[in-house]
Amino acid sequence: MSTDERAVAPDFTLKDGDGKDWRLSDQRGRVVVLLFYPGDETPVCTRQLCSVRDRWEDYRATGAEVVGVSTDSVESHRKFAANHSLPLRLLSDPDRRVAEMFGAKSWLPGRAARAVVVIDAEGRVRHNRAQPLSLFRPKDDEVLSAIRAAQAPAAG
Repeated sequence: MSTDERAVAPDFTLKDGDGKDWRLSDQRGRVVVLLFYPGDETPVCTRQLCSVRDRWEDYRATGAEVVGVSTDSVESHRKFAANHSLPLRLLSDPDRRVAEMFGAKSWLPGRAARAVVVIDAEGRVRHNRAQPLSLFRPKDDEVLSAIRAAQAPAAG
């Protein structure tokens, strides 16, 4: 997606690890980061989300709402978050509907690809980078830079 074709992000509602609804449109007015990942308790995903945990103060300082999204169940997310003391909300997308809306299509059956989607305060997608092979986790500094870019006023 080029910067001049910023689409409004489609609204969706998913359950978090506590079974509560999380709705994208409820976040309007702040930057939202969707961290799509293939699965709870897998090596690369665990490293990715633990890295976010370890840099959580940097993420919090941006004021952005940062959430993880995978096809795992609410219960799996609850256990995964507890097992690794993850501070971010994990959303369950069991049918890959939301992952597919944002182009996070994996070659793994029934899984989401690893992707970082940053949505600005007006609900426009400002950054969307998917990795269909999902072998390498996104670097926190790149995600934080994308958040800061989304907080800047949109050009022209």
